[in-house]
Amino acid sequence: MKVSVRDLVEFVLKKGDLQPGSIGAARTQDGIKAHQFIQKQSGTDYLPEITLSYLYIPKEKQRLREFNEEICLEVKGRADGIIKKESGDCVDEIKTTTLDLDLIDESLSDLHWAQAQCYAFMYAVREGLEMMEVQLTYYQLDTAETRKFNKWFYIEELSEFFFNLGERYLAWACKLQEWSDIRNQSIQEMQFPFSTYRIGQRNLAVAVYQTIKHRQKLFAQAPTGIGKTMGTLFPALKAMAEGLTGQIFYLTAKTITRTVAEKALSGLQAGGLRIKRLTLTAKRKVCFMPEAACLPEECPFAKGYYDRLRGAVEEMFDEGAWTRQVLEDYAHKYSICPFEFSLEMAMWADVIIGDYNYVFDPRVYLKRFFFDGGEYTFLVDEAHNLVDRAREMFSAELEKEAWLKLKRLTKDDNLKLTKSLMRVNAALSKEKKHCLDSNSKGETVEKELPIKLIQVLSHFVKDVEHFLKTKDQAYLWQDQLLDLYFQALSFIRTSESYDSRYVTYRQSKTDFKIKLFCLDPSVRLKEALERGRSAVLFSATLSPMDYFINVLGGEETSYKLSLASPFPAENLHLLIHTSISTKFKQRTLTYDLIAEAIAAATQSKKGNYLVFFPSYEYLSEVCHRFEAQNPSVAIVQQTSGMIEEEREDFLANFIEHPEKTLIGFVLMGGIFGEGIDLMGDRLSGAIVVGVGLPQIGMEREIISAYYQASNHLGFEFAYMYPGLNKVLQAVGRVIRTDKDRGVVLLIDERFAQSKYKRLFPVEWKDIHYVTSTSVIRQSIEGFWTEADCPNLEDDD
Repeated sequence: MKVSVRDLVEFVLKKGDLQPGSIGAARTQDGIKAHQFIQKQSGTDYLPEITLSYLYIPKEKQRLREFNEEICLEVKGRADGIIKKESGDCVDEIKTTTLDLDLIDESLSDLHWAQAQCYAFMYAVREGLEMMEVQLTYYQLDTAETRKFNKWFYIEELSEFFFNLGERYLAWACKLQEWSDIRNQSIQEMQFPFSTYRIGQRNLAVAVYQTIKHRQKLFAQAPTGIGKTMGTLFPALKAMAEGLTGQIFYLTAKTITRTVAEKALSGLQAGGLRIKRLTLTAKRKVCFMPEAACLPEECPFAKGYYDRLRGAVEEMFDEGAWTRQVLEDYAHKYSICPFEFSLEMAMWADVIIGDYNYVFDPRVYLKRFFFDGGEYTFLVDEAHNLVDRAREMFSAELEKEAWLKLKRLTKDDNLKLTKSLMRVNAALSKEKKHCLDSNSKGETVEKELPIKLIQVLSHFVKDVEHFLKTKDQAYLWQDQLLDLYFQALSFIRTSESYDSRYVTYRQSKTDFKIKLFCLDPSVRLKEALERGRSAVLFSATLSPMDYFINVLGGEETSYKLSLASPFPAENLHLLIHTSISTKFKQRTLTYDLIAEAIAAATQSKKGNYLVFFPSYEYLSEVCHRFEAQNPSVAIVQQTSGMIEEEREDFLANFIEHPEKTLIGFVLMGGIFGEGIDLMGDRLSGAIVVGVGLPQIGMEREIISAYYQASNHLGFEFAYMYPGLNKVLQAVGRVIRTDKDRGVVLLIDERFAQSKYKRLFPVEWKDIHYVTSTSVIRQSIEGFWTEADCPNLEDDD
């Protein structure tokens, strides 16, 4: 069994309270530079980055017979430095921090000393030394000052300390090894859960397995009905049993796709598969005390968290499905934070199901996994959603009003913080003035970092950390302070990655905001994907493929797979209305025309239909007219900000065998535009109004200008491709099984243009171009008649 020095020390020795993440933590790039700076400045007697290892074999093997009598523990790590001194060799452990050095003493962290002692033991054994000096070097990132603490240890002390860690970890290691054997045996015996593969599903499964085997990336367009979830999970599990991957991350953008993955794994487990699967849920959803700050003095689930964590981990490990409910039950039992507990359990899970941000978002990704990379496989579901999500993940913004409000709240409680907030507010005021002076519309785009703002934010971060380290009471404004602290950190860290793919965007309309805007996320996505062994990015709509490979971090060597729909093409009756323009300036002229077209498309068959619109305003205007013209038709309408229960209620209206026609008016690209399964006659058709172009705005225009300069495809990358993807997703709601039949009406003259037609799926073979409601009605009536009487000619 292998374990890193860091993981060994943290598993056995970590105790105390749970602190808010990142408080006082080093910024990644600065931390690396600080290590390199110290190592270079320390002269020729300083040997940097020394790799060390030790094979720990327990003396009492017989006692461990119940696990595996041959088991031993390989402990590996890299010492920051070995200093060659006249008095003897010294291990140097470097820690970077943003805390003031006067707040640091040698008792700051037992874990730091423990890591250094492990390196000292391994080095002393390798070199045959009787004594070793251990040095902790704390480097202050803002001042470049250091503070050092030194201790001497005899080899006997180091041996006793190290062997004690090994002994205490070994029982857990044996349990992990035993579990690994059980898991792999069950995977090897696992059969594909269905009698046959669906059309295209086997091709997908083979491609996924080969991708993992060859440490590659795969971009796969797999239309609805192929069985993407099982087609990716099944081969990934088979690869795991063969030692080709350590853990599988199934990453999604929406709750419903997470549920599908859970259901697939649950079915395999019911058939005999033995795995530990974990579902990660957003912190805001699982927090036991949402009204309290995430500080040990306010939250009892943070106070003493690490003192109780180990017992919870070891007991819950025996469960097979680490669902939200199971996690919350054990978190309650042991009085620990459920969200942090779920992140801890992720270390030991075989399959982790969660949002994209756990791998990609630099603010919250699982650093405990990805600091040095690992043997991970990333299965990225509905990968078309990752483009805009990635832009937001890699961007950072600040709004001025929040800083002004907090400054007013703190003025009677903490003068130092108030002054720090005043400096940030003043810097934001200067940025606002620059924006207004440069552009009468209150918007500017520049390719330079706001250096002075970043400097005052760095001072603010330092002041907050000092406050949190020294405060002796809680304040009502602490939550707001922590929010701005993490916003400042995000802004600073985003600035570290700022390059030609970023711009600084200022906007002063209501509240002033400044944004470090990531236009092209490809490089940072590529870096994130390389934290693992392999990645499979798949979706029913990953077209055009070259566009998605470009923006999602792919390379020329990446694997590509485009599968055809497994459903009979004749089951979908597709019409395109080419005499209506839904361009923004012409929409007011089309409200009645759209309402009439909807009526024509839905009159021939009693059923359930969805109508997709590019905006709520357009939706509302047409819905109002349609309702007035068709009082006998039932109508449900999507509203902004619907919560999960409201979404479920909305979909519950779409029943089988409806007694009257129901039409749902929804937003294209919204919560009902993808990821919903209304099978059979729960959905008889869809009408898509417009080509789905994102709303024109400054940010979209900036993206367009960037890609126009880089590849002459500005409009396509910023508007056309994302828009058509929303259209394809909406159309995909209609045919969900090989028995489904349905109609789709696309309304916009642009759909007849060659630049759009060349992007249509290959299964759109028989398209009916129409220009009037009478032709729509006649064409759809013929389709349903044929569906109801398929053998009419033979009977005659």
